[in-house]
Amino acid sequence: MNKVISKQELEEKIIEALKTCYDPEIPVDIFELGLIYEILIDDDYNVEIRMTLTSPACPVAGSLPGEVELTIRDIPEVNNVKVSLVWNPPWDRDMMSEVAKLELGFL
Repeated sequence: MNKVISKQELEEKIIEALKTCYDPEIPVDIFELGLIYEILIDDDYNVEIRMTLTSPACPVAGSLPGEVELTIRDIPEVNNVKVSLVWNPPWDRDMMSEVAKLELGFL
């Protein structure tokens, strides 16, 4: 681990990193889309991301969780990363941020 930072600072770095990952069918990052349900950071700076996809049949179901894991693993302060796909609650448009809704013309 490089520099000691707070869990809150690490969470902010993780969110910024997640904003570089996109669902290829929708031109909005996965964080603004509401696909990230939970970011858990333990005392040893191991990170678990609980995320979903727009649907279980999403064509990137096999690749997007791995991309998320690699993206978070690149953050120097992170020790280990686990990405869990969850389907409950099911994703819907209401989970998108205002930014995403504006970008997609839903507002």
